[in-house]
Amino acid sequence: MGHISLYDAKTHLSGLVERAAAGEEFVIAKNGVPMAKLVPLPKMTTPRTPARALGVTRIAPDFDDPDPRVEALFAGDGPEEGPDNGAGR
Repeated sequence: MGHISLYDAKTHLSGLVERAAAGEEFVIAKNGVPMAKLVPLPKMTTPRTPARALGVTRIAPDFDDPDPRVEALFAGDGPEEGPDNGAGR
């Protein structure tokens, strides 16, 4: 495990990250006091699977199609009445 100063770590961060990804570990010290450790992350062996936390099981093919009502609002063809009609501005 190599020791490196904070200044050198900042200066050579990209190279240190590459070396850590290859398996090396580094202790980063500030004013000679160890402060952090740069270690490689474990390799992902299987692809991540969605957790279905929101219960979404299907996405409709047209889910991102434009909504004509919203397009009309941007074009200025929106409703003339309502709480957001600009009154009082």
